[in-house]
Amino acid sequence: MSNKINVCVSCDDNYAKYAGVVIASVLYNADSDDDLFFYVLDGGITDENKNKILSLTSIRQCVIDFVKIDESLFDDYRNVKTHKYISVATYYRLKAPSLLPDVDKIIYLDCDVVVNTSLKELFNTDTSNCLLAGVSDNKIRMVRENPTYVNAGMLVMDLKNMRADNTEEKFYDYTKENINRITKGDQEIINDVCKNRIKVIEPEWNVQASNFVNRSIYTNNPKIIHYLSKEKPWKFASYSYYKHLWFKYLDLTPWALNKDEQFKWGFLNQVVSILLYIKHRPLFMFRPRFYKALWKTYICK
Repeated sequence: MSNKINVCVSCDDNYAKYAGVVIASVLYNADSDDDLFFYVLDGGITDENKNKILSLTSIRQCVIDFVKIDESLFDDYRNVKTHKYISVATYYRLKAPSLLPDVDKIIYLDCDVVVNTSLKELFNTDTSNCLLAGVSDNKIRMVRENPTYVNAGMLVMDLKNMRADNTEEKFYDYTKENINRITKGDQEIINDVCKNRIKVIEPEWNVQASNFVNRSIYTNNPKIIHYLSKEKPWKFASYSYYKHLWFKYLDLTPWALNKDEQFKWGFLNQVVSILLYIKHRPLFMFRPRFYKALWKTYICK
């Protein structure tokens, strides 16, 4: 089992802080023998924010490499229909095989995830007979239609196999041919092009959560948390479940909250989010899934 672990994130300057939290969470939970290499697909990160990300090496030794992105390479992806809060940076992963020509395998992480364990086991997932590995998406309908349909917030990408398969070119061709039909952005492109060549792995590696009830798996030990929807933990009074962990890792970065901010984003943030949840979902206690979440979270833990 190799101790070298390649991790890839992509962002513009607006998401540099969130990429920093992802990296901090990986470093904090790494095993002592993990040999970590980070590739940041850089869509215009300022020198100030690059230096902040580089300062994360104080958590533990690692290599952080910024890969400058030519935005013109992604002009054809700008018109793909997806959520309004998602930027073109999410499509950078589609060109990872050529952007990282000397790298054979990476773990790709969205900027709205945190990692709670060493990534060694995940990185050593056997991808010899596939292009990607990931966790089933929380949308059951999509998985019924395509059993290998995975959530793209965490992907183990076998770049060597993808280069041999010309997957990058297939992504581009599929997008051009289906530009008016695609509704779920890069995730749809990835799953349709790589269908049946994706390895589905344990759900703990991408626990998709938006609130207490809406989680892909009710576990108290998520290996990776993916904060779904626009209700991100960095939005005040969001419903994000596990958001306390996001702030834990934020505190390890140069963007850590100061004392004046801690009350607002700690106690006050939690209280207001509960009140807003009750206001907007007053009938939540009548949902059977609410009691399932209670049972799985507090009784069966």
